[in-house]
Amino acid sequence: MRLYLASGNAHKVAEFQELVRSSGLPIEIVSARAAGGMPAVNEDTGTFVGNATKKALALLQNLPAPSWVLSDDSGLCVDALHGEPGVESAYYAGPQGDPAANLRKLVEQLREVPKERRRAAFHCVLVLVGTSHPVRSFAGICPGTLRETPAGGAGFGYDPLFVPEGETRTFAEMPEGEKNQLSHRARAWTELATYLRTLVPGDAHRLQP
Repeated sequence: MRLYLASGNAHKVAEFQELVRSSGLPIEIVSARAAGGMPAVNEDTGTFVGNATKKALALLQNLPAPSWVLSDDSGLCVDALHGEPGVESAYYAGPQGDPAANLRKLVEQLREVPKERRRAAFHCVLVLVGTSHPVRSFAGICPGTLRETPAGGAGFGYDPLFVPEGETRTFAEMPEGEKNQLSHRARAWTELATYLRTLVPGDAHRLQP
């Protein structure tokens, strides 16, 4: 089964490819770049599931039938900031979508917030849609806390600031395989993988569109 990922983000493509490999499903993750690039989408729904659905349907329109699209929308919700940056996580510091600037802004916004109030959670919604398959969504949440200063050189986005619950290291200090076992995206993928296996139990190769 080939899933076109509604994203040109190389980090996301690599992360999903690793999730697929670990799940053992006969699935190939393909970047939207292989389909001519990701269409421009105004992510204005105000929800993770709404934005993910818009992206999935936008890419599906550019693909030949039959095709499958996987889309995600994810973000960091900080308790002390009333859920910000949330669905605006990718553009927190402005429309240019600069991850380094986003991280710097979050550090500054939390500068006066004490350690005991630095709770946060990464949220992810995955949307699966096919040419003749209805939209289905799957959610994953990873709770944790935020450091005062970034740590670690791996990962991307807000990973250097986020310490998942039960850990002392940030996502950016973990090997990719370890992060992928804990992340919000991994938790949503687990739900999606379970669903994919129910489509044709014991005959996963027939997931080919």
